[in-house]
Amino acid sequence: MNKELMEALEILEREKEISKETLFEAIENSLITAYRNHYGKADNVKVEIDRETCDYYCYAEKEVVEEVEDPVMQISPEDAAEIDPTAKVGDIVRVEIRSKEFGRIATQNAKSVILQKIREEERSVIYNQYFEKEKDVVTGIVQRYMGKNISINLGKADAILNENEQVRTEHFRPTERIKVYILEVRNTPKGPRILVSRTHPELVKRLFESEVTEIKDGTVEIMSIAREAGSRTKIAVRSNNPNVDAVGACVGINGARVNSIVDELCGEKIDIVNWDENPGNLIQNALSPAKIVAVFADPDDKTAKVVVPDYQLSLAIGKEGQNARLAARLTGYKIDIKSETQAKDAPGFRYEDYVYDDEEYDEEGYDGEYEETYADESEAESYEQEEAVESEMES
Repeated sequence: MNKELMEALEILEREKEISKETLFEAIENSLITAYRNHYGKADNVKVEIDRETCDYYCYAEKEVVEEVEDPVMQISPEDAAEIDPTAKVGDIVRVEIRSKEFGRIATQNAKSVILQKIREEERSVIYNQYFEKEKDVVTGIVQRYMGKNISINLGKADAILNENEQVRTEHFRPTERIKVYILEVRNTPKGPRILVSRTHPELVKRLFESEVTEIKDGTVEIMSIAREAGSRTKIAVRSNNPNVDAVGACVGINGARVNSIVDELCGEKIDIVNWDENPGNLIQNALSPAKIVAVFADPDDKTAKVVVPDYQLSLAIGKEGQNARLAARLTGYKIDIKSETQAKDAPGFRYEDYVYDDEEYDEEGYDGEYEETYADESEAESYEQEEAVESEMES
């Protein structure tokens, strides 16, 4: 039994996850290549390796002829009789080949064939491993900056975090561990090319799935997400269990769950709101914490008109229009926000255009519904103060 070869194959299989069968085939092909390099042709060469003992047998099938014209393909009756006494002209005789007879160059070529096969299989294993993780989040270690791009080590392969997939406010140091979203895995001659992102909205979604048990088991469902990387994210959730509060499950006790995600995103703010099938209610939730006076949503045109108190207009729009912009992305509606004064001064404005009676809504099937609610006063004031501080710091 060839114990050394068996041990080497087991180590390769364990460390590089390359199957022994693939390695056996590589060895067989390398011996055939060595024979071809030594004798000039190998059309009649066969190699057999015992998978249990790793003992191998290399032979050439030669035809018995009266006059030998090609020693590589043919054999004389006298030489054939030494191998098989019953052999006669026209028979095929197996002639054993001793690999020790191969020259140095042939041996080096055989070694190259084996190493090339191992490298190919290793690249294939790594590609398949990370291709399965495409559109998922993995943890990597920052290695180095390559110009404006960053090289991230994912364990068995390196990924590239391009400049346009980086958050401008984030700055990483080498050896720092970060979570990244795998955008794409390409198979190239030099190995798998893995592209990752820190700005993709799915990164936030995957982080919630890993942090919130209720999302992982399907009790709470993420319906929509809108993100401006490095600044703020709005996420709409709903519960499939009436006894489970979707927003509360995502926030966690004392905000433990959402805070861990905020820390991973380097302080990015996250607003979690309840999903509602009624577009009017959904838009109202999406504009939180602003207080809404009236909402009219048109599902056909995907537009919505919103009226807010005069003192809530800046809060509803947000700094540089961010709150309204994220709410529009979250709901899929183009939202037109007006203060009460602006709405009353608008030509043809009538409050009844924004307000529908519940019975009329049910009977005639209006696509929009008005529902007057008021946000928490302390929450709104806190939000306004936060926006004011950020504006002062920027100025």
